[in-house]
Amino acid sequence: MKQIIVLGGGAAGLMAAIQAARQGAAVTVLEHNEKPGRKLLATGNGKCNLTNTLQHPRFYHSSQPEFPWAAVSQFPLAQTLSFFTELGVYTKNKKGGLYPHSEQAISVLEALRLEALHQKIKLKLKEEVQEILPVDGGFQVKTSGWSYLADAVICCLGGPASSVAGSSSSGFDLARALGHHIVEPLPALVGLRCRGKYFSSWAGVRAEGSVSLTVKGETLEQESGELQLTEYGISGIPVFQLSGRALRLVREGKDVSLRVDFFPDMGKKELLSFLKSRQEACPYKNLEQLLLGIFPEKLIRALLKGKPDMEGAVSRLKSWELPVLGASSLSQAQVVSGGVDPREINPFTLESRLVPGLYFAGEVIDVDGACGGYNLQWAWSSGALAGKSSVREKKDKDKKEPRS
Repeated sequence: MKQIIVLGGGAAGLMAAIQAARQGAAVTVLEHNEKPGRKLLATGNGKCNLTNTLQHPRFYHSSQPEFPWAAVSQFPLAQTLSFFTELGVYTKNKKGGLYPHSEQAISVLEALRLEALHQKIKLKLKEEVQEILPVDGGFQVKTSGWSYLADAVICCLGGPASSVAGSSSSGFDLARALGHHIVEPLPALVGLRCRGKYFSSWAGVRAEGSVSLTVKGETLEQESGELQLTEYGISGIPVFQLSGRALRLVREGKDVSLRVDFFPDMGKKELLSFLKSRQEACPYKNLEQLLLGIFPEKLIRALLKGKPDMEGAVSRLKSWELPVLGASSLSQAQVVSGGVDPREINPFTLESRLVPGLYFAGEVIDVDGACGGYNLQWAWSSGALAGKSSVREKKDKDKKEPRS
């Protein structure tokens, strides 16, 4: 029986362990927290957005753009839903995002835990992995308190994003020690710090709008939805969706800006005409008063700094330029952009190209998903693929290489 050690008891690690055990392997999970699945419990504000009905390669980001989909397509949405249905998780659809019907992440974690128990998977808690040593066609995994032997190792140690206890870069460190290169970790799905002196006046405002990511005035991407205006710049899901690419471009020294349209329902000329008609109806109102009832008061005050005329105010509302400086720390980000270089991993098995028998899954790889369940879908898909491959690869080799 093949001995598999899974590093990390999060979403990807539990999925990898279950799939490997179902293939007949003896599986041990080493988790450094007191309990498994801490990040999983925090996803979707505790409601656990399992996945999304809309699947496309564009929702998965990597320095090697084709890499994520090669893995996701081998354990796609249909198989994910079948897996969780089998475990007793009944889902509800909220605008494409799929959640457990209970809307409690603990439901998903408990279903995984019970299946792991059923598959006789050993879950070792408070085990901090210190070293992975290739030995005699297998591995020796050293922790602070023990040494484990395995035929294959699946690294699912996540990344340093999030303030959830236990988030760390240990997976990157272990991969680097075995010769892997790490694409620089940067925050993703995070608010962006921008240049401006008026943020204190608009902090706390929520407003619908669209936001475009631009480099030297050229629009690269655009997102729409509720924007959150902050004391450091801007946040909200539309900004989250653009943040990973924006920060990577800033790191490359590019001139990156966000262009915000606070009234996408009308074009610039249409909005100007609309405001002039309001002025004609109420000639006693000044510009600030004309904008009341359309925009939040704090946004109006920020907009009218410098006392622009009506045409100038409309230009700001339709094309508010926010030069991007960076982001908050990784601890404030939902996920990390960067990780183990995908060029050093087989996309069809997730086995290391450098260390045979070593597999990777989840956030430790340089793959991050958009908001809406895509990071968990990546965890399920990559975990399932790594778990199955870690056993299947051995079986295939046994068939080709008869024992003497």
